[in-house]
Amino acid sequence: MAAAPGPAPGDASAALPPPLETRRGRAGAMKLTRKAVLARAKAAELDNVRKLNCWGSCLTDISICRELPNIEVITFSVNSISSLEPMSQCQNLSELYLRKNSIPSLNELFHLKNLPRLRVLWLSENPCCGPDPHRYRKTVLRNLPNLQKLDNQAVTEEELSQALVDGEEITAPPAKRNLENGCPEANESSTTECTMEPKSEHLNFTLEETNKIREQLGMKPVPRDKFSSFLPRETDGSRKKRNNILNAILLLMKELDTEGLEIIHQTVGKRLQALQKKELLEER
Repeated sequence: MAAAPGPAPGDASAALPPPLETRRGRAGAMKLTRKAVLARAKAAELDNVRKLNCWGSCLTDISICRELPNIEVITFSVNSISSLEPMSQCQNLSELYLRKNSIPSLNELFHLKNLPRLRVLWLSENPCCGPDPHRYRKTVLRNLPNLQKLDNQAVTEEELSQALVDGEEITAPPAKRNLENGCPEANESSTTECTMEPKSEHLNFTLEETNKIREQLGMKPVPRDKFSSFLPRETDGSRKKRNNILNAILLLMKELDTEGLEIIHQTVGKRLQALQKKELLEER
């Protein structure tokens, strides 16, 4: 069996670090702990940590970074990190490696804009990079003009000038979201219930979108004349729940490899067969 790939060239460490002791939190989150940081950095106190390599450690929660005021080099490549906010106070940070994570939006760059010493950033292979590499690179450089290297590629003066024209200015952090219900996270002093409706484009799938999803799952397309009857009749509450689940599944599908998609395909096939048998029994 082939060995697992190690860090890409430029990822602060040429070798895969030893297994990292983490703590599993709510909803399966893998939290980087104080004990793990001290052990990995071989330091007695968090203030003494200068370099931290947690490559490929399944991390989702890196809130401990708020307690690393003197950290200079961080390697978090190949994890499941989705927010850069914990590193917003790392004023001495000069190199940050985040290749292959789950950063959803370039708005997360807002948290890095006030880091005066940041010179190296590796952010490729994250969802935030999007389909347009030109837009992605120029937006990163417009908001982090002090970078000398982005994604293992040197930054040129010409690029920086062009970034002022083509890049998008990020002026606010991304809205915090509650992962359990998909609603913006309320302030501690707020008692207002979360009642925000999902955007309409997430609630209603067109025939083309539906058939594209079914094609990915190896299912037959829905005929146009049967599309309206194909949509389930649901109450507002059940519809929101159904679409939240569906959106989550579609997002996760983008991260699956061939083996993972095959498992989904088989599971969906079995589920459809069971539902079809149930419908036939009900019609009799």
